[in-house]
Amino acid sequence: MISVLIKDKVDQFLIEELKKRKMIVRDHSNTPDTLLKEVKENEILIVRSATKVTKEVIDAAAQTGVLNLIIRAGVGMDNIELDYAQSKGIMVENTPEASSSAVAELALAHMLALARKVVFANLAMREEKWNKKQCQGIELSGKTLGIIGMGRIGQNLAHKASALGMKIIYSDIMGFKNINSTWEFVSVEEVLRKSDFVSLHIPSNQDGKFLIGESEFKKMKKSGFLINTARGNLVDENALIEALNKGEIAGAGIDVYCHEPCDNIKLVQHERISVTPHIGAATEEAQSRIGQQILQLIEEYRNKKESRGVADGRN
Repeated sequence: MISVLIKDKVDQFLIEELKKRKMIVRDHSNTPDTLLKEVKENEILIVRSATKVTKEVIDAAAQTGVLNLIIRAGVGMDNIELDYAQSKGIMVENTPEASSSAVAELALAHMLALARKVVFANLAMREEKWNKKQCQGIELSGKTLGIIGMGRIGQNLAHKASALGMKIIYSDIMGFKNINSTWEFVSVEEVLRKSDFVSLHIPSNQDGKFLIGESEFKKMKKSGFLINTARGNLVDENALIEALNKGEIAGAGIDVYCHEPCDNIKLVQHERISVTPHIGAATEEAQSRIGQQILQLIEEYRNKKESRGVADGRN
């Protein structure tokens, strides 16, 4: 019988479906300190972004060889030592398609909030201030959206922004993508220089360096906005605050942080930053899709395992 260890919160549908399929489900999301012991006893490990699957965790799992599959319930796998796990014979999978629309919508929500000064207006209203004159904003239609990383989420955002009348330019490490004749492929520097909104949709840098720091902010339009719903360590948070205070850019929408929960008070309380607590994939629909994809991955794993068992039995 397959045992599945779930370390971070997942859709209840997944748990119920796994149990229906006669699998042992161990949900220890509130006991992170026991991970080194748990990976020795369970065949499948499911994590989101909170649980870090380090070399130490993988070495612990290798001691018994029980753990065969790690599934990241989400897009990236920055919190998993991917190559090291695979070198130990442990498969690693994720669910890249499931949350694309949800993350793209959140990026767009931050853009709209910044363009129409929703955060400023909301806080003023709560303080019984009718600051109508100070709330004049801009429209997204006719503005240029620069996307760094034209993968699933980047393309999803581009489609949504195009529908609002925005011009799309993009940069991608893989080069030009023949996906839409109206979207222009440019360099990262051109994205920074030409865009009214710059949205990041790439993994963390392998070398740990910031993608956007002091020099990059100086290249952006003074009226430009930075949107980061990708990875917290892509942006130098202190450089962002300095750029805002110096008027080098107009604002930012941030969902991910260098340290989570975010402890940078100057960042989260800045009047020209729209902040959310890493909720890119936090929609009912996205979590349901993630659950469905995880279930499919586990079923594929079980089918392969049973096929190998039958083949071994014939030998």
